[in-house]
Amino acid sequence: MIQDEIPLEPPFSIFDKRQKWFIIIMASTAATFSGFASNIYFPALPTIASDLGVSIDLINLTVTSYLIFQGLAPSLWGPISDVKGRRSAYIGTFVVFVAACIGLAETKNYATLLVLRCLQSTGSASTIAIGSGVIGDITTRAERGGFMGIFQAGLLVPVAAGPVIGGAIANSLGWRAIFWFLVIYSGIFLCLLVLLLPETLRSIVGNGALTPSNNPLAKFPLNVYQKTTRIHYKDAPLPGLAEKKKIDLLGPLSMLLSKRAAPIILFLAVYYAVWQMTITAMSSLFESRYGLNEFQVGLTFIANGVGSMIGTLVTGKILDIDYRRVKNKHDARLGCENGATISHEADFPLEKARLRLVPIFSTIQCLSILLFGWTIQFPEQVHIAVPIVSTFITGWTAVSTQSLIMTYLVDLFPDRSAAASASLNLARCLFAAGGTSFVMPMINGLNGPGPAFTICVAVQLVALVGPFIQWKYAAQWRREEQK
Repeated sequence: MIQDEIPLEPPFSIFDKRQKWFIIIMASTAATFSGFASNIYFPALPTIASDLGVSIDLINLTVTSYLIFQGLAPSLWGPISDVKGRRSAYIGTFVVFVAACIGLAETKNYATLLVLRCLQSTGSASTIAIGSGVIGDITTRAERGGFMGIFQAGLLVPVAAGPVIGGAIANSLGWRAIFWFLVIYSGIFLCLLVLLLPETLRSIVGNGALTPSNNPLAKFPLNVYQKTTRIHYKDAPLPGLAEKKKIDLLGPLSMLLSKRAAPIILFLAVYYAVWQMTITAMSSLFESRYGLNEFQVGLTFIANGVGSMIGTLVTGKILDIDYRRVKNKHDARLGCENGATISHEADFPLEKARLRLVPIFSTIQCLSILLFGWTIQFPEQVHIAVPIVSTFITGWTAVSTQSLIMTYLVDLFPDRSAAASASLNLARCLFAAGGTSFVMPMINGLNGPGPAFTICVAVQLVALVGPFIQWKYAAQWRREEQK
């Protein structure tokens, strides 16, 4: 289209590419707080137990409780962000998070620690669901995979960096300084978020061209983006607002229980739980079997984090390529030319475009879990580099699978993208909370990590039934619902 030509219809989003990149980097940075609050805490667990005069098992319960609330909290904030706006939800979550971190830095007893860790998780965990909603607001299906890859890569930085930073701070300044670090980091970011992140919810601002006069929180800084965008939208017809919805706190649960999404969500929950079980067991296994100290144990997490980041970046690009390939074939079959809009949305093979690589990544993840379990079983015969490399592969494949399914769910529920992410988060965190609570007793009861993780892989292989059901029946279920 010639640059000065009047558009025949409003663009999907008025945000140009550089603005989209900036918005998604902001959303990705916001999502890092969930991982930082979780991972930065791990190296200090023995120190906290000693300082508060409780057992390490009781301190481990604060990890389990964090995971439980990490699963539950997005079911509150996700639906709120889908109705009241992304900025309102972000501000609410960060205020809760900052307050909890201040309390944790000043805690004097175990009961306060446990309660405030739950509150901290309530504030931080929802940033991932809200960020998924932002991506759904401003991106089309054709470009969503790449942007989702950037988003996922950013939120995984704490998986690699968190334990190292936490170990360094705890060793030099004490464990309370970890929470003061989070207070400063989150406080500065909250100010930047208020000043720089625009409202994107389509039921409030449409494609970004509409500025609600009665909502000052949505008005700024959206009006700055409208003036600086390179997209020519002012001569196009005004876009309609997406349908305004009521806050449905049970929405994520109903998605989780619906046949349209349940098979693939439960599949990912199993794979995520096994991944978290390996991460949880790493500290104890590397310390007891290879004689590492706390700082060295923290360094072993880098491989898992780097694998996670690289995996999601590469997978995001593959998702976009796969989508274009499937879309072009679909357009050709329907006789569409030049990428014209397809009216047969229900017939589009979404599963083929998004889920094709799931069996490949799943199989590789299973093999890497077996490699980790059986190599760390025999530390005298196997160099420590081998299980560390296996965690790199596990991180790569686990996050790649997660990126595929997260993008698929946003496509499946475009008007409730934050709630869809919350439903996925609910299942995977509850499964992970259960798995991490018994992984060490299972390893000890089965005489080592080899047999224990072999059982985990067997469960993963059974869970592969989920993607098969989704691939075979999901399109038919969508058509039935539309009728």
